[in-house]
Amino acid sequence: MKVVAGRASAVLGSRVADVIEADLALTEFALFPDAELYTRVVDDLVGDEVVIVQSTPTDTDFICLLQLIDACEGASRISVVIPYFGYARQDKRFKMGEAVTARALAGTVEADRIFTINIHDQNVINYFKSKACDLDAAPVIGSYISSLNLKNPVVIAPDDGAKELAKAVASEEGLSWNWLKKKRIDADTVVIDDKDLDVEGRDVVIVDDIISSGGTIMEAARILKQNGAGAIYAGCVHGVFVKNAILRLKKAGIIPFSTDTIESITSSMSVAECIGASII
Repeated sequence: MKVVAGRASAVLGSRVADVIEADLALTEFALFPDAELYTRVVDDLVGDEVVIVQSTPTDTDFICLLQLIDACEGASRISVVIPYFGYARQDKRFKMGEAVTARALAGTVEADRIFTINIHDQNVINYFKSKACDLDAAPVIGSYISSLNLKNPVVIAPDDGAKELAKAVASEEGLSWNWLKKKRIDADTVVIDDKDLDVEGRDVVIVDDIISSGGTIMEAARILKQNGAGAIYAGCVHGVFVKNAILRLKKAGIIPFSTDTIESITSSMSVAECIGASII
């Protein structure tokens, strides 16, 4: 078995190779003068079982994924791991004529097996033409929270959509948990209903599948501080962190952390073990 790491998941891909004790194939990426992406798998993979690891936070990263699949055409079996599947939030048509982009992109991924991690909407899994499985990083987050030695910690979901994740994260380590109710005003503005919470003097970890602009986390933290919370952490599976989200969170006294589905300075935990246990 050989692991092929895409340009967006070089570190995670190498970690997966270590976990499953597989060879890590050498890959090369470059841009042509017209900004088209050039992708090459240097190793000879003919007849090998191949695991491609590539997140798709950008359009170019999705192109890279398709190029890697094509480059591995001589493999005996191809498993594709998409730790973060971009466009998963565009999973429904709200207005006439809109593209269901998650469906359009999922349909282009051809492999023997496909794996995602905490995809934003489980319905997207059904858009893949090949057998697809969504893995759960909740145990990874729960274990990391326990390692922080927090003061009487409580896990909080910032909205109904994150309730199941918060419950799963807390259950792994026997932590208490709760949730808030959110109303979205626009892409960057949310209002969270004030709610009496048992957080007085306790350290709080807000968890969500994705942190993008940080608006939801900021508003949730405001409510938690009003209720007497101690240190406030914000953890997620996928740290998108657009614009200056990390700076805004840290300036507000919130400590962000994420897994390495999207590799960044906040990637304090790895999903490599989670992936490795599923693909062998």
